[in-house]
Amino acid sequence: MRNQLQQEVGRLAAPVVPHFSAGRARVRLGVNTAIHDDTAAELESFARPLWGLAPLAAGKGEVPHAELWQRGLAAGSDPGHPEYWGEPGDRDQRIVEMAAIGFALALAPETFWDPLTGPERDRLARWLLSALPRETADNNWHFFPVLIGLGLDRVGVAYDHEPIAARLARLETFWLGDGWYSDGPTERRDYYVPWAMHFYGLLYARLTGKGDHFRERAARFALDFRHWFADDGAAVPYGRSLTYRWAQAAFWGALPFAGVDVLPWGEVKGYLLRHLRWWQGRPVTGPDGLLSIGYGYPQPALAEQYNAPGSPYWSLKAFLPLALPAEHPFWTAQEEPAPELPAVSAQSHPGAVLMRTDGDVTLLAGRQHHAWVRHGAEKYAKFAYSSRFGFSLPNGRLGLEQGAYDSMLALSDDGGAHYRVREEPMDPHVTADTVRSSWRPWPDVEITTWLTAAPPWHLRRHRIRTARALHTAEGAFAVDRDAGTDRETGTGYAWASAPTGFTGVRDLDGLREGEVIDCLPGTNVLARRTALPMLTGQLPPGEHWLRSAVLGTRNGPEAEAAWRRPPTLGDGT
Repeated sequence: MRNQLQQEVGRLAAPVVPHFSAGRARVRLGVNTAIHDDTAAELESFARPLWGLAPLAAGKGEVPHAELWQRGLAAGSDPGHPEYWGEPGDRDQRIVEMAAIGFALALAPETFWDPLTGPERDRLARWLLSALPRETADNNWHFFPVLIGLGLDRVGVAYDHEPIAARLARLETFWLGDGWYSDGPTERRDYYVPWAMHFYGLLYARLTGKGDHFRERAARFALDFRHWFADDGAAVPYGRSLTYRWAQAAFWGALPFAGVDVLPWGEVKGYLLRHLRWWQGRPVTGPDGLLSIGYGYPQPALAEQYNAPGSPYWSLKAFLPLALPAEHPFWTAQEEPAPELPAVSAQSHPGAVLMRTDGDVTLLAGRQHHAWVRHGAEKYAKFAYSSRFGFSLPNGRLGLEQGAYDSMLALSDDGGAHYRVREEPMDPHVTADTVRSSWRPWPDVEITTWLTAAPPWHLRRHRIRTARALHTAEGAFAVDRDAGTDRETGTGYAWASAPTGFTGVRDLDGLREGEVIDCLPGTNVLARRTALPMLTGQLPPGEHWLRSAVLGTRNGPEAEAAWRRPPTLGDGT
């Protein structure tokens, strides 16, 4: 398996090679539409493959075309070269990519430092040093100067460590306890916790021999994080930067790298390898073999404002264990299947309740939000996120087909033309099986929502206090309709089934009408065309209660049997 992963890194990096510039410092993988400038985007495409190539080199694997990166490091850091990357400014994307270079120097100086001449090393060191005093975003970015410093330490470049200590001290303020960080002074506790905060902390602990608290925290986090992965290796798609794809499992590779043996090595190995296998064969590359912007397929609408063409190569973080020798117990252990976990896991720090149904995972969400990123409401504030069904983004705001309102209660005050949804949950509270939060789609409309795990169902209860008349539309999950669907609707229910799964929604009061919407193509993060069961109704001004039960599971007799046995008003509602 180690040899296969070494080959996989080479396979992923190979399509990048034809896009190197003449001086080897710039890599143009496409037209940059990110908020940072084109030079930073071309540096990003150059640097991000190093997240996989550096562990490959450190583990004595052969780095294909290593000379391209060696020549690029020399040219890009040379102010006199036409392909110079430029001085980093405050909050500059260059700082992010300089961290990848620092990581490469820290892990594999024999490949990325030693081949340079003395003047080339001096220029690269001076360029990296220029990032250390720069202002960064007040979140996981504080780790980037730390990683740059780790590279400088490894190659013997002196610098003032006091600003690095200040970075580490600021990062400590984001520690929440119980294994969890926030990504800065925000409500975000998404995949940046495992693939950034913990990942970088574990790098620091391993490479400095300090920071045992990073190991201890990661050990606690692992006990929660394993609930985010389905038995087949799929992670729950949730939050921003999903185009980083299998970086979702990078945490599992960082544990053995830093010697954190909280779980049996075979179990840790299973989480990582099943996840990587889950991605195999999915259409995540373009015709040229380059990784695309998107999640389950090329989907540019999923991109954040900071995603340039090279952004998806952040996914190579998952290959960190390649830095370990073949005799490490992570590699020699027999891969173990996912252990039997409790059906429900309540996690207060991320504001989530996770439930397992036939090996799939559904995350019930009620705390996090991020209004700045594109489609922030859909990435954070839907009611449920599924390892089987993913979630959907709008392709416009006119009508239900464009909105693709899966796992949302959409509200319209103009007769069903335009809808609003939950964007910013307030006053979150998590109990053993329920997430509660409040939200205001208009100043004169207040909604409190309770989401309760009742595997294989989840239950929703909404108390709506409105000063205006509303049209309502509440969605189940969206199911892939490309291979055909069976569907049925009536007063109080709607369901749709396809080879990929069964999903339906029941009105526990039997009042709303059921329908199945064919959403516009390219809205769901896993399936290109979907069908979405929904309940629709109308509310006059006043106080109202909406209660529903949603089922989402693999198709088959068990799904049909579950649908015939819906929960009642006494089951958590």
